[in-house]
Amino acid sequence: MKITVVGTGYVGLVVGTCMADMGHTVAGVDTDEGKISALQAGKVPIYEPGLDQMIDRNVREGRLTFSRNVHGALRESRVVFIAVGTPSAADGSADLSGVFQVARDVAANATGAVTVIIKSTVPVGTADQVRAILRAEMSFPFDVVSNPEFLKEGAAIDDFLRPDRIVCGLATDDARKVMEDLYAPLVRSGKPILFMDNRSAELCKYTANAFLATRISFINEIATLCTAVGADVDAVRRGAGTDSRIGLRFFFPGAGYGGSCFPKDVRALQETARANGVELQVVGAVESVNERQKHLLAEMVFQSFGDDLSGKHFCVWGLSFKPETDDMREAPALVVIDRLLAAGATVSAYDPESIHEARRILGDRVKFADRALDAVDGADAILLVTEWNEFRSPDFDEVKRRMKAPVLFDGRNIWSPKDLRALGFEYRCIGRP
Repeated sequence: MKITVVGTGYVGLVVGTCMADMGHTVAGVDTDEGKISALQAGKVPIYEPGLDQMIDRNVREGRLTFSRNVHGALRESRVVFIAVGTPSAADGSADLSGVFQVARDVAANATGAVTVIIKSTVPVGTADQVRAILRAEMSFPFDVVSNPEFLKEGAAIDDFLRPDRIVCGLATDDARKVMEDLYAPLVRSGKPILFMDNRSAELCKYTANAFLATRISFINEIATLCTAVGADVDAVRRGAGTDSRIGLRFFFPGAGYGGSCFPKDVRALQETARANGVELQVVGAVESVNERQKHLLAEMVFQSFGDDLSGKHFCVWGLSFKPETDDMREAPALVVIDRLLAAGATVSAYDPESIHEARRILGDRVKFADRALDAVDGADAILLVTEWNEFRSPDFDEVKRRMKAPVLFDGRNIWSPKDLRALGFEYRCIGRP
């Protein structure tokens, strides 16, 4: 098929590249001149393991192109993916202006029947609004499919090519046939394509992300209780999570979740509920617990060093909201660093992939290191915020030698309290005695 993917952000790049890798001819289009220029020059603007090699291969083989010419690409395609951003507005609702603009562009440029597939995360009823735009402005037949993505940053390619399920919300047999043909290579292992109405499909994405966020906030609350009563959250987590009805995935305490999906989708789900006269009490608590959790590491520092941190220097290991990505949207590290700086401290930081993004956000307020150990020099304490693999087994003797004082705050519980204390470190973690 000839496919146009409108939007070359995280979702659009992964979807378009994987579709090209399955043999389709894909045009990735975007109005962002800088982003398209970078892609045309072979520079991938996001970090996702394996994506740059896959893009390079499919560009060389002529199946994948990038352009700002949205109108030309739309005239040549019968399948259009909408993968533009839907950022949160001030009230938590999703900004759908980009989605609706693509719908108007499709209507203005289509030269025949077209299937519009909404990959962007959108609230319930968006497909109906897109359908109304197309019906009013286009003379050719069309279908609108709600096809939410379930990609994890750091494992997006594998998630796309080996999905747990593919959700398709649609209204016609023709649309169903297009989606069956499109995804046929991905379901040979027996994983299902779940066909349903558009509104149910739209709600699937928010439900999945809100539930996963709930698991994280729930175990973080249990970790707080463990600290109060002297229990070990790791033991509690294993004891509860090995129940087959519960499971251990997304059941780790830590410094809070961030990123482009969980915070935005939890808020959008709440706003959808409020707009329809429903109060989601559990979902509301999930967000408030997470916001509190982002401050936990800073509060632990204040407990140890006092509220005035003037003259103190801290090392932050890990800046992205999770490992294997350079995404810093709503990253807990930003909250922690802001609190330390506001209290008068100086901060050095290291992250394997997100330093460029951190420089853009934090500027010269923080000293950035090229190596993890270099960030440690002269630190009164290390704060581990993101659990990159290279932080799991550092040379602690060298770490201790470089520090002003051997103090560790482990925001992801990746180190052994017993081992670190045996090495002479003062060690603080989350929910473990």
